[in-house]
Amino acid sequence: MGRRAHKHGTGMIYPRPIAMQDGSRPKGAYPLAGGRCWFDRVDLLERGQPSRIVPAPDLPADVLDRLTAPRAPFAGLTLDRPRIIGILNVTPDSFSDGGRYLDPQAALLRGQALVEEGADVLDIGGESTRPGAAPVHDDEEIARTAPVIAALRSGGMTTAISIDTRKAGVARAALAAGADAVNDVSALTFDAALAGVVADARVPVILMHAQGAPATMQDDPRYDDVLLDVYDALAARVAAAEAAGIARNRIVIDPGIGFGKTGAHNLALVRGLSLFHGLGLPVMLGASRKRFIGVIGGDADARMPGSVAVALAGVAQGVQMLRVHDVGATRAALALWQAVWGGI
Repeated sequence: MGRRAHKHGTGMIYPRPIAMQDGSRPKGAYPLAGGRCWFDRVDLLERGQPSRIVPAPDLPADVLDRLTAPRAPFAGLTLDRPRIIGILNVTPDSFSDGGRYLDPQAALLRGQALVEEGADVLDIGGESTRPGAAPVHDDEEIARTAPVIAALRSGGMTTAISIDTRKAGVARAALAAGADAVNDVSALTFDAALAGVVADARVPVILMHAQGAPATMQDDPRYDDVLLDVYDALAARVAAAEAAGIARNRIVIDPGIGFGKTGAHNLALVRGLSLFHGLGLPVMLGASRKRFIGVIGGDADARMPGSVAVALAGVAQGVQMLRVHDVGATRAALALWQAVWGGI
């Protein structure tokens, strides 16, 4: 039995735990990924077949272990509750905040503000990966990011910092400046040397799924079954990371909302997020201010309320990390969620 799914008859079976957070928890229910959510039933998915719901105890022991085990900490942060990753784009062309924090002093102040609003991690990026974006030269990306990280550290900031990059040289410079982790939207496929940088530094890495390069990824994205296709692709990238010497307990997965996906694809992934716990790894959701939120919400520009709604949908399925622009609003929403359900 592999880590991807388990064999049953002629096809692969993918167990998606039906996540609950109700306080009336049945005796014998299982904790989902060591967090507050629980499950006692599982939706078994199989390509080309109708899904079927079975009691959780019917699963093989190793599958249950992967679904229930507490996740390893991320850059010193326990993942027994949702963690907020604040986005700091030091770019001229990011889709939401491009140009606002390109100036180093503006970026420094923004990073400090995000931490004050409640960010557990700062995710700093110097290359836009929005649909249609052109690549940035390594030297330029380093010049945008490393000085900001160094300034935050020299100013006394102890909050964890991840560098949002696809490139080994950029990651190396960021780690030298004080970053703690790497967030790669290409899942280590863009630059073959990046896996070695991560492995040698012994830092966490976030592997995100994307179909195609940013310049063309939204042209006509297609999947046989988006939920299972993304799951399989991430499983393969996790295996490749391990083969490159990256410890499994340093890997986080991200289904890549908006990266080579239509609005329908995005909704299917959010709806089925709990499936990804089957890999036994922390799951990050990065849906903040994506286009489908504006389309469904009816306001292309005001996407904060919809972003918070999608973030809470992720929390309801046991997602451990939320990558967001609106840290304060997300933190407030989580506080209300906790008040209602208790102890997330």
